[in-house]
Amino acid sequence: MAEPCSFVVAIDGPAGSGKSTVGAEVARRLGALYFDTGVVYRTLALVASERGVSPDDADRLVELARSLSLRVGPPSVADGRLYDVRLDGRDITWAIRTPEIDRLASVVSAHPEVRRALLRIQREIARDGRVVMAGRDIGTVVMPDAPVKIWLHASLEERARRRQRELARRGIVQPLEAIIAELAERDLRDATRAVAPMRPAEDAVIVETDGRSIEDVVESVLAIVRERCECADHGADSSRVATVPSP
Repeated sequence: MAEPCSFVVAIDGPAGSGKSTVGAEVARRLGALYFDTGVVYRTLALVASERGVSPDDADRLVELARSLSLRVGPPSVADGRLYDVRLDGRDITWAIRTPEIDRLASVVSAHPEVRRALLRIQREIARDGRVVMAGRDIGTVVMPDAPVKIWLHASLEERARRRQRELARRGIVQPLEAIIAELAERDLRDATRAVAPMRPAEDAVIVETDGRSIEDVVESVLAIVRERCECADHGADSSRVATVPSP
C-alpha cells in the first residue's frame, strides 16, 4: 500500500478568527496532526507565571523555552477541548486558555529571542507526516514553503463575541467591551512587533469567516487543500502526537 503523502497546511489569523476550531476540524478530516503553535507561547507564559518570571525578561524566558517538555495530541476528555496539552505529564489544556495567559502570551511572543528559541520546535513538529498548523506567522516565517496557506479573517466585533461565548462556556464572565479592547491591543502588538509581525503571507488565500458557520468555513479550506494537494484525501494517521522534548 502506498504511503500517504505529507504536506503542511498553514492557517494564520488574529485571535478569535477561528483558527483553532477550523484547523482542528480540517486536520480531523484530512487524517492530519493538528498543531496550534500558540500552545507553545501559552505554555511558556504559564511556566513563567508559575515560576515568577517577568514576561519582559527575555533572557529568562529563552532559558525556559529551551527546557519545555510538551506533548500535544488528540483530545482525551469530552469537555469541549480540541486537543490535549500536557506539560511534563500535567494536563494544562485549559490552564493556558485563561484571559490572563492570553495577555501574557502576547507579551512573551513579542520578544525576538523567544520567537527564535521556539521556531526550531515548531519546524520539527512539521517535518514528518501531514500537519495542519495554526498561528499568526506560519505562512510567513515558520513554514514559508507550505503548499497551502490560509488567512482567516473576521471583524474585531465578531471575534470578541466568539471569545466571550468561549469564556462563558467555561464559566468566565467578561464584558464584551473589555474583550474588544483586549483583542484590539493584542492585534496592534502582534502586527507591529519587530520580528515575525502578524500579516497574511503574499500567497495566502484569504477566507472571510464573518456570518459563516464553522462547517462552511471548513469546507472552503478543505476545497483549497484538495486543489493544491492532490493526495489530500488519501488516508493518514490522525492520532499522531506532537512531542516537544527538552534538549
